[in-house]
Amino acid sequence: MTIYNRIPLFFHKITHWEYWPYQLVYIPIWFLLVFYIIKAKSFFFFSASNPSIKNGGFIMESKKEIYDLIPQQYYPKTELIKERTTWPKLDEARMKSGIQFPFIAKPDIGLRGSAVKKINSLNDLFNYSQKADFDYLIQDLIPFENEVGIFYVRFPNEAKGKITGIVSKEFLVVTGDGKATIAILISQNPRYALQYEVLKKEYGNELGTILPLGEKRNLVPYGNHARGAKFVDGSDWITPELETVINDVCVQIPGFYFGRLDVMYDSLEDFKQGKNFSIVELNGAASEPTHIYDPKHSLFFAWKELARHLKYMYQISMLNNKNGIPFLPHKVGMQEMRLHFEQSAKIVNF
Repeated sequence: MTIYNRIPLFFHKITHWEYWPYQLVYIPIWFLLVFYIIKAKSFFFFSASNPSIKNGGFIMESKKEIYDLIPQQYYPKTELIKERTTWPKLDEARMKSGIQFPFIAKPDIGLRGSAVKKINSLNDLFNYSQKADFDYLIQDLIPFENEVGIFYVRFPNEAKGKITGIVSKEFLVVTGDGKATIAILISQNPRYALQYEVLKKEYGNELGTILPLGEKRNLVPYGNHARGAKFVDGSDWITPELETVINDVCVQIPGFYFGRLDVMYDSLEDFKQGKNFSIVELNGAASEPTHIYDPKHSLFFAWKELARHLKYMYQISMLNNKNGIPFLPHKVGMQEMRLHFEQSAKIVNF
């Protein structure tokens, strides 16, 4: 039994392109990609965009291997747990790492936020470990409240890169009125109601809780669009000051030229001074300029931004290739694509 009307939600989805399947949204971009493939004479030219990241960060890249490229002060404590790790060894690894409850568990090779879970207890961790048929990470919960995605581009022949877009993320947070249950509060927001079945599966009877007046409850503590976060274009935050902070971080990451940093921070003022922030993830060639998903933007705006960033990726890949970085061979690339689809099938319905 549901507490929301499916028909209005259906019309909400079809009248807001941000919810459309990416395969549909990307139709014009596929044609542009084919154009660049022909120009590069390589189906997998994008693998040269970030030479230090497997496949350029387009498919099958390990998050742990990417974290290992980033100076440790910029990201939370993270531990890789291999598939089929026994429970005693898993708990031993957690205690040895110093990671404390609550923390985040997520696949080492991910897909649009699938199988990312907040782990509150040993029982939660045990259940996650029993269900996971893939390598995964456990990671300290970052103590900052705000999250942004920052798209960064640097050409290999240049010492300084630039920010090409910023997205601010509003988490799936409900606010109590002293009368309604969490479930009712979820149903009152179409963006949240679209997540109801997933939230019901995760929280169960807890959705029947009545929150006191003014109390806030963050139900999805990570800024993922597919999990109900609202994306707001924050590109007007770009300043020389902030670009310097981001560039100082990115030039310390070897072989990173194109991608998006998801960053949590305390205050914008501190962040612009390079203080009190932490990198949630760094994404490579598969990164989207996610500021396009601001509800105020048209599909035409999204196409323009996607095309602009695809051009950047092509230009960077070609420059790296001229500097001796090979493109991924076609046969190897097709094998990686097959593995990618197998991995996706494992985690998409976790």
